Amino acid sequence: MHAALSSVPKRISPKYFYDAQGSALFDQICALPEYYPTRTEMSILQNHAHDMAQCMGVHADIIEFGAGSLQKIRWLLKAAALPARYVPIDISGEHLQTASSQLQTEFKDLLIQPQISDYTADWQLPPALQGAGKRVIFFPGSTLGNFSPSQAHHFFQQCAQHLPGGALLLGVDLIKAPELLHAAYNDAQDVTAAFNLNLLARANRELGTNFDMTQFAHSAFYNAPLQRIEMHLQSLCAQHVQLDGQRFDFAQGETLHTEYSHKFTLTGVQQAASMAGLQAGPVWTDPLQWFGLLWLNIPSTLETAR
Repeated sequence: MHAALSSVPKRISPKYFYDAQGSALFDQICALPEYYPTRTEMSILQNHAHDMAQCMGVHADIIEFGAGSLQKIRWLLKAAALPARYVPIDISGEHLQTASSQLQTEFKDLLIQPQISDYTADWQLPPALQGAGKRVIFFPGSTLGNFSPSQAHHFFQQCAQHLPGGALLLGVDLIKAPELLHAAYNDAQDVTAAFNLNLLARANRELGTNFDMTQFAHSAFYNAPLQRIEMHLQSLCAQHVQLDGQRFDFAQGETLHTEYSHKFTLTGVQQAASMAGLQAGPVWTDPLQWFGLLWLNIPSTLETAR
């Protein structure tokens, strides 16, 4: 938080949304009528899970980044041919453990090994998966859109480094009408606003800051030239915040930037992945092409990506 409040402009990683309360609020967002990504991606999985499972093959290790409530993986697990194990990875430990326990009751014979970890930084596979059989990363939800282009390139490089001979099944939110995007991040029930503001409540709870929740407002808009939603917390007045005895000033109208959500074209994602050595495979979309799931193969040997 020190770095977030000291930066110009002020900004913080969206990974800090996801404490137990933030994860619960995000689950509510996913069920909102305005929030099309989850139900659209779920419909793609429902319709094409068997095709995806054929790409995985038999006895694959399935690793899910940003696993959350483990709803999407159910379609793949039902279709998969004797998966060796499932490793859900998430930063919100309590939420992950609860969801993993529930999943185990449905898939009693599946080895489930939840990992509490930050996959947005440099990451290593859990020791049990290093040198294992075919490993497939499932990365749904268009979390890639929260990365900057350089961060996305680094993520693809990490996949290439740690998963030779494996694959990445990647969800991406596609470019669409601005009014649809605006509504998805400005829902009528203000659940997204509560999700955004919970970041300040979390700082107050865990770090002892003194954010006045009534003097910050949720702000989300589509930046069309940069093809991304930008989400901010806007200060409604001139004020200051204390953290560890240090004062941080907010001018009226100044914002704390909390999230980007980039929107993509399918070709653009494939080209970006190819820069790190990943190879385009099948693509699955919905009839309106609002969302896409891309299969990206990782060769067994790779030249260093430039």
